[in-house]
Parts: sequence; structure tokens; C-alpha cells
Amino acid sequence: MTRRAVPLAMAMSLLSVAGCRQHKNHKEATGPVSGGTLVYATDREPVCLDPHVHGDMPQVFVAEQFLDSLVAMDKGGKILPWLATDWTVSEDGRAWTFHLRRDVAFTDGTAFNAAAVRANLDHIANPHTLSSTAGGYIKQYVKTDVIDDYTAVVHLDRPYAAFLEVLAQGFLGMESPVALLRPRDENCQSPVGSGPFRVVHWDRQNEIVLERNPAYRWGPPTARHTGAAWLDRIVWRIIPEASVRFASLQAGEVDVIDSLPPEAETPAQHNPDLWLLKADLPGNPTNGTLNLRREPFGDIRVREAFVRSADIPGALSSVFFGHYRRAGGPLSPSTPFYSPETEHHGDYDPDRARLLLDEAGWTARTADGIRVRNGVPLQVHIPMRSSLSASIRTLWEQVQATARATGFDVILENADDTTVNDRESRWDYDVRVGYWNTNTADVLRIVFSSAFLGPPGPQGGIHQNAAGYSDPGFDRIINAALLTTDPEERQKLYTQAQEIVAAAFLQITTYPQSTRMALSGAVHDVRIEPSLNVTSLYDAWIAR
Repeated sequence: MTRRAVPLAMAMSLLSVAGCRQHKNHKEATGPVSGGTLVYATDREPVCLDPHVHGDMPQVFVAEQFLDSLVAMDKGGKILPWLATDWTVSEDGRAWTFHLRRDVAFTDGTAFNAAAVRANLDHIANPHTLSSTAGGYIKQYVKTDVIDDYTAVVHLDRPYAAFLEVLAQGFLGMESPVALLRPRDENCQSPVGSGPFRVVHWDRQNEIVLERNPAYRWGPPTARHTGAAWLDRIVWRIIPEASVRFASLQAGEVDVIDSLPPEAETPAQHNPDLWLLKADLPGNPTNGTLNLRREPFGDIRVREAFVRSADIPGALSSVFFGHYRRAGGPLSPSTPFYSPETEHHGDYDPDRARLLLDEAGWTARTADGIRVRNGVPLQVHIPMRSSLSASIRTLWEQVQATARATGFDVILENADDTTVNDRESRWDYDVRVGYWNTNTADVLRIVFSSAFLGPPGPQGGIHQNAAGYSDPGFDRIINAALLTTDPEERQKLYTQAQEIVAAAFLQITTYPQSTRMALSGAVHDVRIEPSLNVTSLYDAWIAR
């Protein structure tokens, strides 16, 4: 049957909009004003502007401004038509037929059609693209048949109930098939989309410049207007230092900043010239994943003891000034099919941690209180990437301190990203610090199922199942969730999956990743795109 909107069992959390102190310009503005340049400052530079390649969050924040997707997701979790006007799925769930808009063109003049859909999915699935995120989402992909110019049939090797959910993400946005024929590095520098803006320049380590696409007439159904964007230009500036970024906003040198530092959030809330826009990102929250493939975490008692020795609520209160909420389970609360019942597995309980370590045989102590078994101290090695924020480092220093009180010697090992990638590819860690942002509970399969135990792709990097966890019962449940589109059945299965991995104590979960923006009072209608809760500037305008 035709599927225009697929409801999810649990509605995604409403966007968390906080600190909206309206500047006088908001009150005086009479409506959208066309024109002007918006300067947007962020902390991390994308490694590549093509989000098909690799696939880190800075890429999708920029890609949201110049790429469109086949489908959209609204804030209630429904899948809506976008570049695809409607779709059907075969009885066996392995063939998806998409009917496409006929009026869309990429900014290089290439028409969007069924051949373009095929080129994009082939590009994502091609191992030479090095698509660790988008490629991971469509491992089921086999091929696309072009039935006619505006009908594409996508074939999968097995049913995949999360297919439309991942297609709504910017990581799988549509790019010009002509541009995709260029070498990967060239396409990384200047990818071509059909979106409201186009990439015109990337001055690495400084800024990315985007200009309005005047022909744009096919905005997402979640937008507030139709037609071309209001802004003439976006200057996407890279300012890694948090204090400098916030000072630049206060001085009027930039219009919007994201990654608002926690120490600046309260001052920003009380500044009448600024307003805040915040939303938690869905997926697997910021965490430390425990490596089960070597001691000490092969023993579930030691894993639970370590999880319960970490005072995460206390660390969040002191490091993030109470602005970040706790995520105590394997899914962030804004993720479809999230179950709150898993939150208690991560409770801070040092008394239980001590009892568990005693049971596991870690009863002896060194002079400074570190537990010992068979002459071996209870050490936990955590590689810390140089790209990690100061706040995350401080949080793990607090974990280090509270875990020491129960007898763990937590060693935080600072290294450059290349070194950490190499160590992670060789399973040379006890805890991997990371997260996985996505709009589907199928992230549980990617992060914990045995299907993702293989080596990293040709680009190296992290194992997607960083715990080295393998449980046939979990695999059966998480795979069954992809065989049904019944939201009640999916909720039941994903709840079971969350309970299993939470009870296995595979991660110390801390807080959801979040989009946190502070904006000048002259800036209006910046939105948070619902599928991944990232910034959208299509509706934005400036009243100068």
C-alpha cells in the first residue's frame, strides 16, 4: 500500500526551547525580511562537506543547509513526503517504490530524478566512498531500478522497518549525480545539492560560505514558508574556543553560535539581547563503552561496579551547571521507542559497587586504595581524543575521582585522534568515549549487535560495536524489530532490547548530545530540523 506518513510508537520529544528572552527587535519586526548575511559560529569543522563520506555531526549541520532528502520527519516522528511524493513497499518488505517530484533541480542544473536516487544510494553503499554513517544505515541496500524518470524501486536484501527513518536524515541527502562523479576530495570541498543554499567557498579552518539558491521551490513540509530562502548568504565560521565564540556573539561579530558552553548558558539566558534554542539529539547518548574483550570488563560484576561507581548526576551538576539532563539508558529520551524503565540501571551506588568487586575477587588493596586481584591492580585505560571538549574531559576526571573511591585506578590517556583511532581499531582500550546520534532506535543494533562486530571499514576508526558484545537473544529481538512496521510491536521489541543491554552494563551513559544555540535578538525563525534536531536556516531572516 502507499505510505505517506508512518507513525512511530512513541512521539519524539518536543523541541526543548529554553531561555527565549525576546529582544526588542523581535517585538518590532513585522515579518520576514529578504536579504542579508547571517554569520553562524561553531566549534568543530567538518572533515568533508559531503555527508555521505565518513559521517560526523558537523557534516550534517552544514549539509542541512544545501541538501534535500527523499522524505522528512516531523517533530512527532511521522515520515512525510519531500522529494518523494509517495511510496509503496512490497509484501516481503524488500522493495520500496518511490514516486518523485518532477520540478526539482540541483544547483549545477542537473535534474533530480530516479537516476539521481540510484546514483546517491550507490554512492553511499560504495566502500570507496568511506561512508561509515550513511553506509552503515543502508547495509541492506542491493540496487535501485529506474522504472521511468520519476519512479525508482530500491531493493534491499531483507526487510528494514527503519529505512524511511534513516532516509529522512541529512546524512543520506541527495546530491547531484554529475558532481558525485568527481574525485572524493573534490566533492568533499564543494558538494552540490538541491537545497535552499549552495556551497560557494570553503576556507579550511576558517569558514564555509553558502549563498541562496534563487530557484528553490521544494522546501520540506516542516518549513514555515515556501520558495527561496530569506537570507542571501551564510558564513559558517569555525571558532573552536568556547569563550571566544560566546564573546564574538556578545560583541555582534557573529549572529548565532552553537555548542553554547555550559558556563555561558545562564549569562545568555539573562542577556536581553540574546535568545536560546536548545534540543536534545536522539540516538545513543554520550557515553563510555566498556570493552568486554579484555579484563577487567569481561566480568559483568566489574562492569556494574564501574557503572555504579560513577557519580554522573554529581558530575553533570558541577561540570554543566545543571543545564544538561541525565541520560541513564542506552537511548536518549528524544529517540523514538525510548523506554524510561532502563534509566535505573545506571544509578550511582558506591556501596553496591564495593560489594560487587568483593564478589569478583578484587579484595586486596594497594597502599593508596586501588583494588588488586592476583597481584594485578584494577586499572581502567581510557584513551581521550584531543578533539574532546574541555567539559567532557572534566566530566571524566570526576568519574575518575569517584571510581577511585571504590578501588578503580582510572587512567585518562590523552592522545591525538589518529592515535586513538588506531588503538580503537586494535581493541586497545577499556573504555571508549563516544556517542551515536540518529533518529531511530535501530541504533541499538548498530552499537550492540554481533552484526557490527567486524573490523572497521577501509578508513579505520572505531568499531561500531565498541563493547565487543554478542548475545544471540538480543540479536533475535533487535532484528525482529526491523521485520515489522507495527508501532506497538516495534515498541515492545525495542523496550526488550533496551532492557537487555542496560542489564548487561555495557556503557556509562552520561547526557544526550544536544543542539544548543545562542542567537542575536535580530535573528528570527532559526529552526531545529526534526529528524536529527540540527540547525535549519531555510526559514531564518535578520531584522537589522
